[in-house]
Amino acid sequence: MRRRRGGVGLLGVAAVAGVAHHAGTKSAQAQAQEQAQNQEIADLQAQQAAAPPAYAPPAAPAAPAAAPATDLTSQIEQLAALHTAGVLSDEEFAAGKAKLLGG
Repeated sequence: MRRRRGGVGLLGVAAVAGVAHHAGTKSAQAQAQEQAQNQEIADLQAQQAAAPPAYAPPAAPAAPAAAPATDLTSQIEQLAALHTAGVLSDEEFAAGKAKLLGG
């Protein structure tokens, strides 16, 4: 009688090789998918860094109030100079000043 060897045999080796091949293929696919996702994330981050912000707060308005105040001051000074020179009476000076001040 022949005695059988105690190894795995040809079919066992083929089964182990098949499982190993399948596991290696799945691992490679998962790694490739992860690399693709990482590249996508890097691309999106680069686009966001290059793009201007979607919302920009409105710029502060220039100080237009300062110009009229200076103009108002100079107009009142002119009225005062005319009043001092005697060109305007007290009533005319008061009326002109009230008109300039909006009252």
